Amino acid sequence: MRLNPFDTSKIDVRGGGGGAGGKLGCGAIVIAILGAVFFGLDPMTTLSTIGSVQESTGSSQSDVSEEELCSQNTYSREACSALQSLNETWAPEFREAGIEFRQPSLTFYSGGVRSGCGAASSAVGPFYCPADLGIYIDTSFYDQLAQMSGEQGDFARLYVMAHEYGHHIQNLTGLASQIRSAQQQDPRRANDLQVRMELQADCYAGVWAAKNRGAIEEGDLEEGMNAAASIGDDAIMERSGRGVNPEAFTHGTSAQRMQWLRRGFSTEDEDQCDTIADLRV
Repeated sequence: MRLNPFDTSKIDVRGGGGGAGGKLGCGAIVIAILGAVFFGLDPMTTLSTIGSVQESTGSSQSDVSEEELCSQNTYSREACSALQSLNETWAPEFREAGIEFRQPSLTFYSGGVRSGCGAASSAVGPFYCPADLGIYIDTSFYDQLAQMSGEQGDFARLYVMAHEYGHHIQNLTGLASQIRSAQQQDPRRANDLQVRMELQADCYAGVWAAKNRGAIEEGDLEEGMNAAASIGDDAIMERSGRGVNPEAFTHGTSAQRMQWLRRGFSTEDEDQCDTIADLRV
């Protein structure tokens, strides 16, 4: 995908500390747990549902500039360029809808980090924290994603960024808090509601790509689809040697993730990303 070079005056980029211990707070929304595959962890114990946000411990800040943070490697340059594109794409949509828009921050970290949702290790993969409006990425995740999906192309990585940004949209529109309340009222529905949130974020990623169709290159959508397929709950469980248990799904099957990413791309309409329409009375 041909993105414009980043301009750090237009984005909020931070450096996170390494080696933070503890578990990710319940308020964080994670894209996919790779711990079962790469770190021998149980994905169902490390994947968090949307729950009450823990007290912020604050992110440790590095002394390097935003320009240096974005220029660390190819992955960081891509992420910063994607963040700028996502801001420029979604801000007008919020203005048109009459909803206040706030940019998310992007924090690069290595090993572990403290966010407004608590402490997290790299095992959780990229995540979004609604407490501090932050997207957190240890870019080494992208090498793991390439192993899983077989995709070396940039759009697989950009899909990850756009998905996390989708959770930011859900936070700003108030949907995240509505789902959190529904989960607390009926814990039996918690996983189902979490899946619906994740699939909507996939759809929003597709909408972003479609709204920037002129930057799409041949094979990009296929790269995204392969990445989505590789991080479906069923695919992760199968690779970890676990039996596939639909009741434990938190992000959706490979087929569902591909379906909603494709839907967003084909419709170019965020209104078509309503994964909870059938729940409304």
